[in-house]
Amino acid sequence: MTSILDFDFMRRALVAAALVGLIAPLIGTFLVQRRLALLGDGMGHVALTGVGLAFLLGTAPVPTAMVAAVIGAFLIEFIRYRSRTAGDVALALLFYGGIAGGVLFASLAPGKASSSLNAYLFGSLSTVAEGDIWALVVLCLGVVAVIAILGRELFAVSLDPDIAAVQGIRVRLMSTLMAVLAAVVVVVGMRVVGLLLVSAIMIVPVAAAQQVTRSFRATAALGIGLGLIASLSGLVGSFYVEVPPGPTIVLVALLLFAILATIAVPLRRRRREAT
Repeated sequence: MTSILDFDFMRRALVAAALVGLIAPLIGTFLVQRRLALLGDGMGHVALTGVGLAFLLGTAPVPTAMVAAVIGAFLIEFIRYRSRTAGDVALALLFYGGIAGGVLFASLAPGKASSSLNAYLFGSLSTVAEGDIWALVVLCLGVVAVIAILGRELFAVSLDPDIAAVQGIRVRLMSTLMAVLAAVVVVVGMRVVGLLLVSAIMIVPVAAAQQVTRSFRATAALGIGLGLIASLSGLVGSFYVEVPPGPTIVLVALLLFAILATIAVPLRRRRREAT
């Protein structure tokens, strides 16, 4: 009997999905705590412009998308620092301009770049190459290293920027770093989940974990576990159903949210009765 592990592209896709499932909710926990759940969407749209530009210039999509997303992260934080309202407008402009730029550049590129863009929009099982795996590993290790070193500062800024500033933490620097980490995770996940849906795997597992947890660390740990389950099971399901993996992964994550939200109702009742 043929197993999905008999296919080289599926083994690579499973490794990539596992990396995305582990790292995306880790960053998503900070974004949810900071109430920046839509930041990943903005980064995804900017990264799409990078992918379209890569098709047009004939460069590698992943590095080009990474550069575009990081530039977008700095731009958002610069405008947010000047004005909270302007920051919201800037995020909206990135939403619209990012996807428009990606589609435009891909349309101007020679060959079938426009059709190839769908693989980056919704994910694809066959686009993950061996070189991509090593790049994803390096990027994920870099994100984990930053969290390990600056996790306390990032948490303090996520919890209350004003108190963090009083404690001597460089709030603007930490906020910019958080946006850059989100941009990195978006590019990490675009091969499997797709740029239009990658922010969901950053946010939905964390939102699901919040239904039954009461601390930041517990939420992060459970969110990572749920992200891993959603990524791997969604990827396997997409292989058998023959659909793009991104929508399947997100639907599994939403199903997990619904299950935990249902479980949370009696848990909250018991907690109220205990107090």
